[in-house]
Amino acid sequence: MPAPDFIYLASQSPRRRQLLDQLGVRHELLLADADEDAEALEAVSPGEAPAAYVQRVTALKLKAAQARARRRGLPPAPILCADTTVALGRRILGKPADAAEASAMLTALSGRTHKVHTAVAVAPAPGARRVLAALSSSSVRFAPLPAAAIAAYVASGEPFGKAGAYAIQSAWAGRIEAIGGSYTGIMGLPLYETAELLRQLRIAC
Repeated sequence: MPAPDFIYLASQSPRRRQLLDQLGVRHELLLADADEDAEALEAVSPGEAPAAYVQRVTALKLKAAQARARRRGLPPAPILCADTTVALGRRILGKPADAAEASAMLTALSGRTHKVHTAVAVAPAPGARRVLAALSSSSVRFAPLPAAAIAAYVASGEPFGKAGAYAIQSAWAGRIEAIGGSYTGIMGLPLYETAELLRQLRIAC
């Protein structure tokens, strides 16, 4: 069987598209239908550890994407899903619902080190039961954040749609004292782990 020449990316994130482009991996978007409740997949189970949570959510998103591809009768190709969460201790910081929640998250992260977990999962084809998966865990330390800086960042709109209410590739990087681990994992798609999974499927990257 010839090696696949493209993959499906089941994500709306422009950063993940950019990172796949960086790897030189051709991809097509496989986005949720209007009647799919994608947000429901991200609900946190009581007492769930952040790393376990992000891996479970990624696996659920991959199953939903496989079903979507089968329903649409798409040509067979690998499907890639990823999910990122920010954790302060065992507290999971998802995407802020409003400005008040974004401000509260950034205030909680001020002057502290937190974890960023990104899980990646790839199915070789829409009907495949075999799944390849990886987890990238990194640390990020913010400098103490003045209230005025938090307010201005929230007002910019950048925190919305971002786990932990920030994007490391934005101007907010000027507030980050140190990182440990994978910069691209913090962005939303760890390139080393992703490339390793794709190479197992004979996708050049």
